[in-house]
Amino acid sequence: MSQNRFHDLEVLARTPSGPSKPVPLLFVHGAFAGAWCWDEHFLPFFADAGYASYAVSLSGHGGSRGRERLDHLSIADYVADLAEVVERLPVPPVLIGHSMGGFVVQKYLEKHAAPAAVLMCSVPPQGLMSAAFGVMFSHPGLFRDLNTLMSGGQVALDSLREALFAQPISVDDLTRFYRASQPESHRAIWDMSLFDLPHPSRVGKQPMLVLGAERDHLMPPSTAEMTARAYGVEAEIFPGMGHGLMLERDWRKVAQRILDWLEELK
Repeated sequence: MSQNRFHDLEVLARTPSGPSKPVPLLFVHGAFAGAWCWDEHFLPFFADAGYASYAVSLSGHGGSRGRERLDHLSIADYVADLAEVVERLPVPPVLIGHSMGGFVVQKYLEKHAAPAAVLMCSVPPQGLMSAAFGVMFSHPGLFRDLNTLMSGGQVALDSLREALFAQPISVDDLTRFYRASQPESHRAIWDMSLFDLPHPSRVGKQPMLVLGAERDHLMPPSTAEMTARAYGVEAEIFPGMGHGLMLERDWRKVAQRILDWLEELK
C-alpha cells in the first residue's frame, strides 16, 4: 500500500503488480470512517484484479486536513475533496461510495462526469430523514449511541457491531475498527437530511450499480431501492449482511459482484 498526499488529503493506493486496467477506481468512505475501511479488503482485492485502486479520506477524516474544523465541513466540502482527487488521477475513475460516501458521489455527479458509479448502502437522494426515523423507532439504543459517537463520545463495542455487522466478527477486529472510527460533521448530517439533497435529474447517465444489505439497520434495503428507482436501475440486496459491506465476513461476494459488473461494462 502507498499513501499519497493530495493537497493535505490522505489517499491510500494499491496498484496492480502487472498491467493495469485503463480505468482506475476511487473509493469514498461513509460517516464516522476514513479511507482505512477500504484498505482492509477492497483495495488489495481490486489491485489483484488489475485495477489501480485509491481511497480518499474526506476532509476532517483519517489523516486528511481539517480535523480541527470537522463540525463546520459540509457535503459541498466533501464533493470538492472528491473533485480534487479525481483531477489529480491520470484518467477519470469509476467512483464507489459507501453510505455518506454514496451521497457525496451523487452530489459530485450533478456537475461532473464519471465512467461509472457504484453506490453501496448509500444515503438515498431523498436524504437521511426516513432512515433516521426508522433507526430511532426500531433501534433506539443504536440511534442514541450514533448521536454520542457523532459528538466524539464513547459508546460500547456492541453498538458498532449492531450498526455495521450482521455476520460474526472477532472482538479484535471490532476493537480495531472502533479505534479507527471518529466523530462526524453535524453540518454534513444536516445537509444529508434536508439542506443539500441530490437532484437525480441533474445526474448524468453513466452506468450505475446500487447495492444494499438485507440486515442493514442504518440504510435498510428500502433505501437502496429508493436510490435505484431514482436512477432507473434495479437495486441488488445482499442477504444476511449488514451496513459495513466492505468489512463483513462475506465482503468478497460484494467485491466480486462489483468486479463482474465492471467487466460487463466493457
